[in-house]
Amino acid sequence: MGLLESFKRGLTKTRDFWASEWVKTTASHGKFDEEMLEDFEEIMVRSDCGVPASEDVIEYVKEYIRKTGDDSHEGVMKAVKTHIVEVLGEKQTIEIVPGKLNIILMVGVNGTGKTTTAGKLALKYKNEGKKVILAAADTFRAAAVQQLKEWGERTSTAVIAHEEGSDPASVVFDAVAAAKARKSDILIVDTAGRLHNKKNLMDELSKINRIIDREAPDANKKSILIIDATTGQNAVLQTEAFSEAVHLDYLGITKLDGSAKGGVAIAVSYLAKVPIVLAGLGEGVEDLSEFDPEAFTDALIDT
Repeated sequence: MGLLESFKRGLTKTRDFWASEWVKTTASHGKFDEEMLEDFEEIMVRSDCGVPASEDVIEYVKEYIRKTGDDSHEGVMKAVKTHIVEVLGEKQTIEIVPGKLNIILMVGVNGTGKTTTAGKLALKYKNEGKKVILAAADTFRAAAVQQLKEWGERTSTAVIAHEEGSDPASVVFDAVAAAKARKSDILIVDTAGRLHNKKNLMDELSKINRIIDREAPDANKKSILIIDATTGQNAVLQTEAFSEAVHLDYLGITKLDGSAKGGVAIAVSYLAKVPIVLAGLGEGVEDLSEFDPEAFTDALIDT
């Protein structure tokens, strides 16, 4: 299955929601007027695109109409798709530097699919012939440690873990040492996602980063925030909170297949100005895809 087909399958609920609403809005019109554009903006907001991003897209469309005089359905849809792709940015992937230890910090609140994504990433990289280690640094949730260990068994990947409640930074210390000793290509660190006390979260992530910088100063370190598409605007709030707590290099969005409002990808991209690199489009181990803005937009807006 090609990438576009994967996105079309995964975004079926969202695309059907958008299409049904747009049909109501444009049913008896071949052209867009001011009122219809306001309705269009409302549909985007209801699709969890967020108010700022929705307003930005509609302003772009109005400017397009002013410049071209083209207020046809086809012209407006083309303009919408063009600007959504611009908001999402160019396609990017997690940077992996050959010959270096690459450390990927997985951050995000509990329940977003962070641990599962870490396991699926390990499988992806192992299938590419890379040496991978997993670090269970979410020590405050026993289920997270056990889940990561299961992914380790499933993918024949070493998992560095300590007892429940132990210091996450000590897990990372041991994991970095193991990765260096075994000449691993990639170390994937699953971190805790407690947002009820943001200061504790910031302190914890800062400590982990200090350990990595001290023990592996030459490593290529990247952080990726995992958000759950089904949580809608909560995902936007989480992106905002984690952006303040830690430097984010990338975003990953899970459960796009379970959401009727996958526009949240547009909202978080507009807010964070950080590229989305991963998309969870199903439960299977192969359903973690690289995020492609054009394929996403083509699958979302079926014109």
